[in-house]
Amino acid sequence: METLRDIVLVIHLVGFATLFGSWLVEVVNRRTQVTRLMHWGLAISLIAGLALSAPWGTDADFNYMKIGIKLVILVIIGALLGILGARQKRGAQIAPALFWAVGILTLANAAIAVIW
Repeated sequence: METLRDIVLVIHLVGFATLFGSWLVEVVNRRTQVTRLMHWGLAISLIAGLALSAPWGTDADFNYMKIGIKLVILVIIGALLGILGARQKRGAQIAPALFWAVGILTLANAAIAVIW
């Protein structure tokens, strides 16, 4: 069971890397565009994170406060991606502050996972 949990953890990390990496590519190219890859990274992180937060018959003590905060941040990132994606489809200008917030919140979510 522990091996399966480790595999889900790797999938969760791949989701984070996909979201943050695709955001970073846009920053390096000096674009403020939301890509489909960002949405995929968000979805992978969400699904794998929810799977990791479920007790799998282990004796581990879960920090549900940390899990809840990470979930709220992930929902905010999803809302920002949705807002920016809708503006992008209409051809409207994307606010750079909102675009930067996606990356900062994504990095903050990873920092909470590691430091807390």
